[in-house]
Amino acid sequence: MSFWRVLLAIIFPPLSVIDKGCGSVLIVLILTLLGWIPGVIAALIILNNPNK
Repeated sequence: MSFWRVLLAIIFPPLSVIDKGCGSVLIVLILTLLGWIPGVIAALIILNNPNK
């Protein structure tokens, strides 16, 4: 994870996972709409996933 990705995940989580696929973006977008903190947590987890 780069510094800019983490910063983008904190500011606007769905934009930080845009290259991880449509499903990830939708999940993070829904969680962000439900609350900012769950969206940030989900984005950081997806960005920290070593499999992709």
